[in-house]
Amino acid sequence: MNKILIVDDELNMRLVLSAMLKKEGYSIASAADGLEAMQILRNSKIDVIVTDLKMPRLDGMGLLNCVTEQYPELPVIIITAHGTVATAVEALKKGALDYITKPFELEELKNIICKAVKTRTLKENELFLPPDEIERTGIIGTSMRSREIFDAIKRVAPTTTIVLITGETGTGKELVAEAIHYNSPRKNNPLIKINCAAIAETLMESELFGHEKGAFTGAVISKQGKFETAHKGTLFLDEVGEIPRDMQVKLLRVIQEQEFERVGGLRTIKVDVRIIAATNRNLLQDVRSGNFREDLYYRLNVFPIVVPPLRERKEDILPLVDFFTEKFNKKLGLALAVDGKVKETLLNYHWPGNIRELENLIERMMLLAPNNLITVNELPAEFKAALENQPAARTDEGKKPFKNFMRDQVENVEKQMIIKCLEECGNNVTKAAKQMGLSRKGLQLKMIKYNLRK
Repeated sequence: MNKILIVDDELNMRLVLSAMLKKEGYSIASAADGLEAMQILRNSKIDVIVTDLKMPRLDGMGLLNCVTEQYPELPVIIITAHGTVATAVEALKKGALDYITKPFELEELKNIICKAVKTRTLKENELFLPPDEIERTGIIGTSMRSREIFDAIKRVAPTTTIVLITGETGTGKELVAEAIHYNSPRKNNPLIKINCAAIAETLMESELFGHEKGAFTGAVISKQGKFETAHKGTLFLDEVGEIPRDMQVKLLRVIQEQEFERVGGLRTIKVDVRIIAATNRNLLQDVRSGNFREDLYYRLNVFPIVVPPLRERKEDILPLVDFFTEKFNKKLGLALAVDGKVKETLLNYHWPGNIRELENLIERMMLLAPNNLITVNELPAEFKAALENQPAARTDEGKKPFKNFMRDQVENVEKQMIIKCLEECGNNVTKAAKQMGLSRKGLQLKMIKYNLRK
């Protein structure tokens, strides 16, 4: 039986919440402030904390800070009667799983607690499995940066956590989203994709939430939106940074409450949708400039995955060349190979268009090749010109041996420090992370990086 800790200085609120949650099958503990809550945590196993903000002695934010530091895997839900955006964002920044504003519907709180319990269970059952055990859905790469992405996919796929994928155009953000979906419990349900940059501002609401017949000129029939069609599955919001600000408010509400109304409709529609968002923009910079809502940013940025540009993971270029060559040989009915000099040239290129540019180049050269071997003669003139105009790339290459040497030395020292610290802490990851000044998740990711297992 999962145990919920209710923290509120109002006795009536504690009693009401306790009665409600007991009916749902939860075991309950309660505290009148943060200090009393910390005492309970030291003596009892708690699965979820539900806490008010305004309390004597140690308030909700203070309690959140203590829990994040000492019990990083424990989900915290903030209840506040002062539901300003600033307060909510601050709570999310500090590590709260979610927040709810007084007055609230009991059903809303039950749903949030249910999500928190699932999150806790999944975290406790996490396994450090090798990246080869995931279905990559077309993601190719052998570099350290690629292996970190595979590890991230493996970690987040089984959960319902919102994922924000960032990276330059053409890096494969959509493939990462597909890999997350198809390695998740939702893999047999829809993966619905929407390019937010390709939809007119006037049609955005209808595309996301649907509309009723007669809602506007041209609405001759009722239509489901993307959220409805993604029910029980995953909704991929590509280029989420292009969503207009007025729509950002509505998107935030749906993410929080998992419900909405169609355009022109009165009926509230409830959905169960996992959100994966992607962008090539710097959303944090957009927040500072006022172009993107801060609260929505922190709702989306729960589990960030950064897809590096191809120029920063050159170890992946040749495997990608082989992959695309095989792909287009099958597609075009050919049996072509790529000359070694061509591969060397491709390794020295800066790839401003990333993987998409490489794929297009391979297909183009295969169509131009007069025989079964792709040579430097098939390299387009504009490609050769671009290659000659990148002295910085060649300069960087000259520095790589020293950079690699220094990186290897630093990583070796870090690895040995982690091994020693884990030994001193009896292989207790939480304790070791605290001693090293890292979050538990941060230490776990480093353990994966250095192939260390609990």
